[in-house]
Amino acid sequence: MNYRQESNNIVITNLTHFDIDEILDSGQCFRYERIGEKEYIIVAYKKVLKVKQENDTIILYSTTLYEYQSIWRKYFSLDDDYAKIKSILADKDEVIREAISYAAGVRIIKQDLWEMIITFILSQNNNIKRIQQGVKAISEKYGEVIGEDGDVKYYSFPSPKLLVKATVEELRRLKIGFRDKYIVDACTKVVSGQVELKRLFDMPTHEAKVELLKIKGVGNKVADCILLFGMHRYEVFPTDTWIKKIMVSLYIKKDVKVDEISKFALEYFGEYASYAQQYLFHYARKNRL
Repeated sequence: MNYRQESNNIVITNLTHFDIDEILDSGQCFRYERIGEKEYIIVAYKKVLKVKQENDTIILYSTTLYEYQSIWRKYFSLDDDYAKIKSILADKDEVIREAISYAAGVRIIKQDLWEMIITFILSQNNNIKRIQQGVKAISEKYGEVIGEDGDVKYYSFPSPKLLVKATVEELRRLKIGFRDKYIVDACTKVVSGQVELKRLFDMPTHEAKVELLKIKGVGNKVADCILLFGMHRYEVFPTDTWIKKIMVSLYIKKDVKVDEISKFALEYFGEYASYAQQYLFHYARKNRL
């Protein structure tokens, strides 16, 4: 991989194991808008990014070298060795080999912890379109304008101090359903210090999970998603309906509890279990296994 600044853009070349469509459509990111073939607007870390992929070249428009190094290089996991990860996983069995082949350009993107807490609270018993709508509604109501394109305004995701002003009644009007009271609880606990976000990063994964479980509406699966996508802890294996189906039918061969699925996956896939989960999730969801 190489990169250079060209006018006001960052141009990344010779980038392999990367497909912007597969990454954004893999159920881990919800603040993007498709504006053309392999061309998107992404909102993250209080920035609005226009990105376009042309074969193995990625163009990040109106981006400085500093923003690329401090935000987007990490966001897109550009320093992770996906050739090695995929090779090790592919040696495990035909199932994971096929899942990797199906979406070879998927990467785990590294996102903001607070935004992931609220996003995955919204994800409960929900579909991707409605999660996107919920995150967008919360941002427009409580966030701040960070960019404009004609009549379109883009908003930051509100900080805990901004979102704590929201009431259950206000959130209910945003049509996010029963999750409104969970969001209020999350804001209250984070702002009061009952759950300290900065301290979570210094904790072992199991301790950080215990802290996250203090928030109403955060169960094991939601906590694991937050740990993976918001804290970049790869020693978790988020298990939802899609993952349970594929693990039970193709690996374990009997109906077991979610905890047993996670334990099996972590032992079987080892340190790359989270990567395996992402390939398997995308494969199962797209093929409706």
